[in-house]
Amino acid sequence: MSKPLILVVNDDGITAPGIKALVNAVKDLGEVVVVAPDSPQSAMGHAITINKPLRLKQVNYFGDIKAFHCSGTPVDCVKLAVDKVLHRKPDLCVSGINHGSNSSINIIYSGTMSAAVEASLEGIPSVGFSYCDYGMEADFTAAAHFAKIISDSLLKFGIPKHSLLNVNIPKLPLAEIKGMKICRQALAKWEEEYLERTDPFGRPYYWLTGKFVNYDHGQDTDEWALANGFVSVVPVQHDLTAHHVIPFINENWNFDKLANAEEIPQNDSKRFNI
Repeated sequence: MSKPLILVVNDDGITAPGIKALVNAVKDLGEVVVVAPDSPQSAMGHAITINKPLRLKQVNYFGDIKAFHCSGTPVDCVKLAVDKVLHRKPDLCVSGINHGSNSSINIIYSGTMSAAVEASLEGIPSVGFSYCDYGMEADFTAAAHFAKIISDSLLKFGIPKHSLLNVNIPKLPLAEIKGMKICRQALAKWEEEYLERTDPFGRPYYWLTGKFVNYDHGQDTDEWALANGFVSVVPVQHDLTAHHVIPFINENWNFDKLANAEEIPQNDSKRFNI
């Protein structure tokens, strides 16, 4: 039987230390092919390139492992890999290892996770790995250790189709990490503002800043796991339907009335917190 085919992607760029650590972690598990952005693409989310051509170039950054850098986004990399680079659909897609956390709401913004999501849309078992250290000199030893364990498990046991994993590793030495926990995504958000400054020509410009605030005090969340020395493993799906809102709308909204009304009465809009 042929070796498992493993696609490695990221959003920090093909020269980032994190992707090198991930390649080394999974290279003994199968045939590895790397397709990654040619420059940093953090916080690109699920963006794809539609208004300009993409460039794809084979490079020699990982020894005898086949690798390509792409001028597009992390999702572009997955799409090109599946359509043009690989000789068959991969058995696994691993994304990362990202410099910095992608826990909680960060999954919405993350190029690392969006690459894994795109692969899972193709029916490929997928996982995004993030290490909670933003430094470019970060030690990925612990992150790579758990990346290999989880990647090997995905190859052996699989995961339900069109689902994937979001894995975050705390900034701790390997010996101090207590283990792994299956978690739910914490309810948290970025409280942001734009700092207004003036450039040397007297023109205003704006710089996004903010702080991450966790509103969720449950002990079953990714934020709790990371704060308490565990690797957080959150199963993710594509379905964004708020299923709990369906019965609320069915019970409280009168669609016949709304369809025929010229405007919604003010007291109704207050009732529904619109």
